[in-house]
Amino acid sequence: MRHRTLAVVAAVATLAMTAACGTSADGDARKAADDRRLAASGPAVPGAPVGSPAPTAPAAGEPTAPGPPASTASAEGPKTPADEITPATGTFTREQKEYLADRVPRGMDPAAVLQTGQETCDKLRFLAKGDRDTAVGAIVTDEIPDAADAVAGLCPHHQDLVDEAAYGYPDGTHTGKRLRPGVYRSASPTADCSWRIGGDGERELASGTSDTGVSRRITIPGSARTFTSTGCYAWLAEGATG
Repeated sequence: MRHRTLAVVAAVATLAMTAACGTSADGDARKAADDRRLAASGPAVPGAPVGSPAPTAPAAGEPTAPGPPASTASAEGPKTPADEITPATGTFTREQKEYLADRVPRGMDPAAVLQTGQETCDKLRFLAKGDRDTAVGAIVTDEIPDAADAVAGLCPHHQDLVDEAAYGYPDGTHTGKRLRPGVYRSASPTADCSWRIGGDGERELASGTSDTGVSRRITIPGSARTFTSTGCYAWLAEGATG
């Protein structure tokens, strides 16, 4: 896993180069899309903690042990009762206590679980500042696990990202009730983005490709029965009708 500082330097350098060049060439568009996807899938970026800081955070200059993955915080197994969740030092805010309820496995430091949620909020903030579609796409594709829980408990000002992601499609094949008619745009597609919309009897209703890394718009009609996407990362709704 790359060091967080390298990830931030790379992201800042990319934004600076893009602003300096001001070009719309296909090569630059592909590179910008690749950098946004890298930011979404890479480690959480550092930033001011959401709410009050994790009580057990080490002082500056001290080594920091890697936090547990989000899946650890929500793993099955006995959980620490809410009234027994206390930090080693300091106190938790009301919002932090609500987030930690039924989320801390027995024997785990609750501050470590809290840090995972705070890093999720930090990553969403960083991505949304650079490109909102990439932030929503990262939730759609589950590259930011447990985003909905972290947002609800620790950074509710990002709830609009979670709400929009609920109507999106990640790469893959989608059928049945999962399909909603409407207009969709691709978020951070690769240079090998392709899609196909099928109707009754596997009849093709629409298909297309994009080799530029530039966002495309498609319409999923009410007669659609399947929607398959490859290399497009995520599709975000512009006019889903339910």
